[in-house]
Amino acid sequence: MKVGIPKEVTQDETRVAVVPSMVSALTKAGHEVWVESGAGAGSSFSDTDYEEAGAKIIKGAGDLYASADAILKVRPLTEHPQLKKHEADLVRENTTVIGFMAPLSNLDVIKKLAERNVTSFAMEFIPRITRAQSMDALSSQATVAGYKAVLMAAAQLGKFFPLLMTAAGTIPPANVLVLGAGVAGLQAIATAKRLGARVEAFDPRPAVREQVQSLGAQFIEMELPEDVETAGGYAKEQSEEFLRKEQEAIAARLSKTDVVITTAQIFGKRAPILITEDMVKMLRPGAIIIDLAAEQGGNCELTEAGKTVEKHGVTIVGAVNLPATVPVHASQMYSKNITNLFRHLYQAEDGQLDFEDEITRSACVTHKGEIVNEFVKNALK
Repeated sequence: MKVGIPKEVTQDETRVAVVPSMVSALTKAGHEVWVESGAGAGSSFSDTDYEEAGAKIIKGAGDLYASADAILKVRPLTEHPQLKKHEADLVRENTTVIGFMAPLSNLDVIKKLAERNVTSFAMEFIPRITRAQSMDALSSQATVAGYKAVLMAAAQLGKFFPLLMTAAGTIPPANVLVLGAGVAGLQAIATAKRLGARVEAFDPRPAVREQVQSLGAQFIEMELPEDVETAGGYAKEQSEEFLRKEQEAIAARLSKTDVVITTAQIFGKRAPILITEDMVKMLRPGAIIIDLAAEQGGNCELTEAGKTVEKHGVTIVGAVNLPATVPVHASQMYSKNITNLFRHLYQAEDGQLDFEDEITRSACVTHKGEIVNEFVKNALK
């Protein structure tokens, strides 16, 4: 197959779907790799790097899309600013697209792919099973986001993170509260601890208590229901009463907190409000909230996605696409994920897909002119 790697056109996106070091994984499997000129520039990979790795450089996106049998992307298909056409229209009919698709918020694009008989796979639908760990791009990119969130907080906080004992006096460590102990939350905890902060964490899933404590953070206890996560390991949406109890447990810590990193998300749903406006008022003046759920509505009631605002003396950062701010390693990790998925999907000599396989079945959104993913079909009802 001719595998095409286009330059990402979403504003401020610096990542690339496949880095030069992963080109050989595709060419050794008998595929050709075609890369749009400049695709890796934002991640510090030159066209020469790709050519030396065995890829063919294509000058324009139009030629790349017109020739490729499979397109590997990072961001969802969108309007191409130079070609003045939607990327969904640029993809050849009867070909394949793999990448983050955001299918539930891009239903018109998904319909168009089905109409054009394009087979599409969404990286966000990779099942969280052992066999798929090397393909789990949500987790790899969440790792980057959790790390960068703490660095952003440290840069904006008017205090040191670590305990310092100096001739000018003793400086106590900053108090960091992490809400949500998934991949992003655990990485935020680890990063904050490495910087010397005192860290507390909250998550409604009791199974993560040991993980939090193993990183040196204190786990905030509260009465928990038994049914708090899906079979796939994601947090479930809870009742209004349970949410109120969560807010009470969090509020009890806020008066002594300098930094809050929020990471709580519910698959396919709006992020839960864990910090209300009244709770923001409880924070110390100069405190920082980094809201990693901003694109899903935010865990803080006052969050504005993509913006940094100051309310009641607190700086609230609506963090969006933090992995793109660490493009070299974010691209390397994503490249490994998407390349492993592609090789898994097209391992048969005849190029046929195995829909008996859980990974293939779960990640596929459109195939043979139809929308086949149950989440997306339900959203269209």
